[in-house]
Amino acid sequence: MSNRTILRRTRQAALASALFVALAGIAVAGPGPHGGFHGGPQGEPVAQAIAHAKEKLALNAEQQKMFDATVAQSRAAREAGRTEMLRVREAMKAELAKPEPDLAAVAAIGDEVRAKVQAERAKVRAGWLNLYGTFTTAQKQVVRDYMVARMSRHEAWREKMRERFGDKG
Repeated sequence: MSNRTILRRTRQAALASALFVALAGIAVAGPGPHGGFHGGPQGEPVAQAIAHAKEKLALNAEQQKMFDATVAQSRAAREAGRTEMLRVREAMKAELAKPEPDLAAVAAIGDEVRAKVQAERAKVRAGWLNLYGTFTTAQKQVVRDYMVARMSRHEAWREKMRERFGDKG
């Protein structure tokens, strides 16, 4: 293999690594199977709490209708986010196939995708918060209890990791 080929492949590998880091930065924490969001603390805690505590909430007919619509909106947003991420990936592949890739063009597409995804997430979050706004005091207490328990579990896990690996920040 010539030095030029090695240099080209090394550059492509570096660009692919940069793509991976960029995609990780704009990864979509989309809604999960219950309509809540994945992603731990980066996800949407209200959506997770409502979805996981649904059985205990005893939703009335109107709330159930809102719940179903918000789950559908969440799933649609997740699919749209995946489609947008594929667009970024395809743009990066196309640029890497060129002798001199235009990374600024890919970055611009990534920025556009990030803005679209963030706007869609805000709409979905608003749907969950609107549903939460219809809850009775007792229903809100169920959501609060779920969130408190989740935070406690998360803190216990973090403490366990600090003990195991040392406090690194």
